[in-house]
Amino acid sequence: MAPSKKHSNTKAATSKPPVSAPPSSPNWPAFRPLVPPSDLSLETLLSSQIVLIRNFWTGKLCRDYVSFLKTLPLVTTPGKPKKGDAVRVNDRFQINDEGFAKRLWEETGLRGLILGGVESADEAGEGMSESERKQLWGGEVIGLNPSIRIYRYSKGQFFDCHYDESNHLSLSNIPVKTTWTLLLYLTSSSTGCQGGETVFYPDEIVIPGKKSVVEEPIVVGLETGMVLLHKHGNDCMLHEGREVIDGEKWVIRTDLCVKKEKSRFGE
Repeated sequence: MAPSKKHSNTKAATSKPPVSAPPSSPNWPAFRPLVPPSDLSLETLLSSQIVLIRNFWTGKLCRDYVSFLKTLPLVTTPGKPKKGDAVRVNDRFQINDEGFAKRLWEETGLRGLILGGVESADEAGEGMSESERKQLWGGEVIGLNPSIRIYRYSKGQFFDCHYDESNHLSLSNIPVKTTWTLLLYLTSSSTGCQGGETVFYPDEIVIPGKKSVVEEPIVVGLETGMVLLHKHGNDCMLHEGREVIDGEKWVIRTDLCVKKEKSRFGE
């Protein structure tokens, strides 16, 4: 069933950095071993809304990163959110790290997949022109949001229904805005994590003279090493991270950044 109307005004989830002094950049492990870019592909789950990259990271690389991420100073989010915010209960670490974002963009084959510069079974972008890719991603993608967020959901933790908002920032001195959320799952049922699925709720379809049609929720189960991309901002679908029943759900979060186009008024 679709969520009740009370979720329709759920405040967008923000990704603003913490007020406290930013931590120093972690000594991130190397991206080894990696899947050859030619073996990666974009898979459309919902046109113009949800795209998957299965087996983006190898199981070994995911295990190595989980071991490393456990050493970071994660902070548990408050169980009682501010008025209007969605309830989120997890442990998280956030840092502004352009170097890591650049490595994730350039060293993993992600850049070629998004921009079409690699030959692969690219289901989501097969035969697409440059202009069509720009339309899909919301503009000219030039990299990833340097705001890197690490999430750990333990048993009983979850993220209630919410929207992800678009953010405006500067990337290598270029004004950009974020258009798609990127979630990299490091654990799944194969590593002992039960639950924690990401669920999207389509809008009601209103047909004149007929009852409103509510489509079934789209449930994305966890897969170790899989990337989930979903559109955010004004076109973001209502979604949630279901409660983890057992084990731990580890996620690396960032966003696609597109170059901001100047308006005809010069703004």
